[in-house]
Amino acid sequence: MPRGSVLSLLLLRTCKKCPQTFWYDACRQKHYRVPISTPDPFLTSASEVIDVRTPAEFAEDHVPGALNLPVLNDEERVEVGTLYHKDFFAARKLGAALITANIASYIHENFLHKPKDYSPLIYCWRGGQRSASLGIILAQIGFKVYVLEGGYRTYRQTVVRDLKELSGRFRFLVLSGMTGVGKTFLLHKLQQHGEQVLDLEGAARHKGSILGLWAGETQPSQKAFESSLRSSLAQFNPSRPVWVESESSKVGLVQIPAHLFQQMRAAHRLELHVPMSWRIRQILRDYPHFTQDRVRLKELLGNLRKFHRQKKLDYWFLLIDNSRWEELVESILTEHYDPAYSSSVKRNTEKGHNPTTLHVDSRTVIGLCEKYTAGRIAKISK
Repeated sequence: MPRGSVLSLLLLRTCKKCPQTFWYDACRQKHYRVPISTPDPFLTSASEVIDVRTPAEFAEDHVPGALNLPVLNDEERVEVGTLYHKDFFAARKLGAALITANIASYIHENFLHKPKDYSPLIYCWRGGQRSASLGIILAQIGFKVYVLEGGYRTYRQTVVRDLKELSGRFRFLVLSGMTGVGKTFLLHKLQQHGEQVLDLEGAARHKGSILGLWAGETQPSQKAFESSLRSSLAQFNPSRPVWVESESSKVGLVQIPAHLFQQMRAAHRLELHVPMSWRIRQILRDYPHFTQDRVRLKELLGNLRKFHRQKKLDYWFLLIDNSRWEELVESILTEHYDPAYSSSVKRNTEKGHNPTTLHVDSRTVIGLCEKYTAGRIAKISK
């Protein structure tokens, strides 16, 4: 055996580092390029974040702004995983063949035009072979490549930790009011005035009621919802208040993180009051898809059977069949949503917290909302 090989073996046996770490260090000493391991999923020096997991894993949740370049697609991962339980060595050979073919296509499509100072951060599920496979090749090309230690699991742990810490840094102001008063509309106006707004319904793609799912949308996973909230909170200035809409603990199917929800319960609340006529028009404007799909509207209202007798549902169905939309909206508001809102506010607001009440007439809401109402609310926050 060559003298250098014997020396390497002796060094490896006496080295306290794992073989992979030892090999990486040896490569660096010989000036071979290898990926740099980092525990930071938000590494500012990275040019781009690359998620090499399958499209299904990526869809459930990912680092905000990450590019999905799966080294194995959903079907390929199942194929390799199934074979792995039967023949470990055959599975590794198949995985290598599939991964190298996919990486070759990415080199042509995504990396040939990258400049020499391009520096990606790559991650997979747990910082293992999938991220290393792409990372090593890009590093050998000459790019400065980072691989996330622990992969997505490290990112997820960071999100959970940060949400807990960030929730306690801010003074929240809760904008409340019965369904249709225009809370979301005003929050967007406040945002345009430079106020910090945490848009829970935007992150959840849901308005928080039984009819609240956004048209043509599906809700994100719980993990993706929390990723979105963490991303927003991390950009806010702790010395300034953060506006948020009054919500129950769940927005559709997703749950507001416990520490954030507790801060909302304890926050000062501004309660907006507008005329019923305005509320009806606002709802008909926000939910036009329901007047176009009467069957779907009836299906959703049918879910209220546990709260209302069939006679009441039949009356609402009659209003739908006859296109009596304003009567329908007013009836649902007064007999379902308003009582439910009052109960929710009592349940989700800590005792002793009296809201600041803001009454807005029709003229103000319709004609001067942007110039007057949002500006007036913004002054209250100072």
